[in-house]
Amino acid sequence: MRDARQKESVVTFKADASLLDALRNLPNRSEFIRAAILQALDHHCPLCGGTGVLSPNQKQHWQRFAERHRLRECDECHEVHLVCGKEEHGHLHRAPRAGR
Repeated sequence: MRDARQKESVVTFKADASLLDALRNLPNRSEFIRAAILQALDHHCPLCGGTGVLSPNQKQHWQRFAERHRLRECDECHEVHLVCGKEEHGHLHRAPRAGR
């Protein structure tokens, strides 16, 4: 719950004409924008923090990590994910079989 002493702030941003047209058709723009921002903040890349760019030190750490790990596309959802060299048979979308 929000503390009664906390005040809400107004945040503005620039939007091109097509985004503005799409937002105008929403029944509750503020709630949609709040939810979209919270969703984006919760799903950012843990390595780059959502910037899309690695610092030189992060790049060195990534290169060392990538020597023993690889990227693989999931056969079912087609999302790319990291796979540890020892984790060749783990599968997210299927329940493990008895005896495994």
